[in-house]
Amino acid sequence: MWTLQDAKNKFSAVVDAALAGTPQEVTRRGKPAVVILSAEEYHRLVESAVQRRESFADHLMAFPGEDIPRAQAALRDVNF
Repeated sequence: MWTLQDAKNKFSAVVDAALAGTPQEVTRRGKPAVVILSAEEYHRLVESAVQRRESFADHLMAFPGEDIPRAQAALRDVNF
């Protein structure tokens, strides 16, 4: 894990480590801020996420519409 200042000072080392296959975490003010990883790993992760994603239609069809209990609310009189 690198502090932001160290990562800026040793950016070549951060990039080299990421290219070697080890994602590099960078903190800002003591809190995790970013992760630097190789472009190849980034594209692999994006492609994997796209392949696992179901279509919106499949998502809607999986909705358990018939099994949801409905609230029994009484209607109220409204005067206009």
